Amino acid sequence: MAIPTVDLADFLSGDEEKKKQFVQALGKAYEEVGFVGVKNHGLTDELIEDLYKYVQQFFSLPLDQKKKYEIPELAGQRGYTSFGKEHAKGSEAPDLKEFYQYGQVPRDNYKEEEYPANVEVKEIPEFNPTFENAYRSFEKSGTALLSAIALYLGLDENYFDQYVYNGNSILRAIHYPPITEEPKSAIRAEQHEDINLITLLIGASADGLEILTKQGEWVPVTSLPEQIVVNVGDMLQRFTNNRLRSTTHRVVNPKREVWHTSRFSIPFFLHPKSSMSLECLDSCIDDKHPKAYEDTTAGAYLDERLREIGLKN
Repeated sequence: MAIPTVDLADFLSGDEEKKKQFVQALGKAYEEVGFVGVKNHGLTDELIEDLYKYVQQFFSLPLDQKKKYEIPELAGQRGYTSFGKEHAKGSEAPDLKEFYQYGQVPRDNYKEEEYPANVEVKEIPEFNPTFENAYRSFEKSGTALLSAIALYLGLDENYFDQYVYNGNSILRAIHYPPITEEPKSAIRAEQHEDINLITLLIGASADGLEILTKQGEWVPVTSLPEQIVVNVGDMLQRFTNNRLRSTTHRVVNPKREVWHTSRFSIPFFLHPKSSMSLECLDSCIDDKHPKAYEDTTAGAYLDERLREIGLKN
C-alpha cells in the first residue's frame, strides 16, 4: 500500500495556496488512513546515515556492555532496554526487540518538570551528539506538521508550539535481532497504536511494517527512500475525539531466507509537556460524535500507558 504523500516544503514555502493545499491533504490523510509519507522533512541523508551507523555499532556491542546502559528506574525512557521487556497493550507476548531511548534536554531554564539525563554511550563517542542532532531535526519537522494539523482543526497555527517546545519527546532506536529458530508467532512487534501526538519514522532497514485498514485488512506500508513516515498517535486521536485516527500497526517477521538479518528502525515519538490537557476539542464533539474520552493530561496518560506495556511497575 502506497500511503498518501505530502511535501513539507509546500507548507513552509510562504505560498498561501500551497500551504492551504498541504493542510487539507495532511488532514484528509490523517482522517482516512492515519499514516502519511513526508518529503523534504528536514533530516539530511548524511544525518540519517550516521544515525544508522552508530545505532548498528551500539547493538553490536556484547550484551554485558549494553546492559550497563539499562537503568530500570527510568522505565525505559532513557538508555537501553533489553530484548523482550516491552509488550503491546493487551498482549502478554513480549515484542522481539531491544531498544535505546534518547530524550529531551530542556532549554531556557525550563523547570516545569524534571527530565532524567540522557545515558552517554562511552564506547561510541559520536553516538550521543548524533542523537541530539537528529532529535532537534525531528522536533523541528514535527512542530511544523503539528502547525498544519492545528490549522486543519481550526486552531491557531502555533497552538501546539507551547506544549512541544521542551516537551517529553523520545527518539528510539530499535533492533529486531536475527531469527535463529522457528518463531512462536509471525509477529515481531504485536499490533498497537502509538501513545504520543505524532510519530516520525525514518524508513526502516528492512520491510515488515503493516497497518490495519478501515476494512480490517493488514497491508504492508512502503515509503520512498527520500520520505519519512508520520502517523497519528493516541494522544492526538483522543484530543480530536477520534477525528484524526491513531492507526493500528505491527511489525511482522521477514521471509525465511532473510531470517539471518537484523531489522533496525528509528522512530521519533513527539510528546507534549506532561501538563498539556488532552480534553477533547469542543469542535470535534457533536450529536454524531459524542465525547468519547474522560479528561486527562498528557503526563497522566503516558504514565498509564507505560504501565500497560510493561515498562513501568
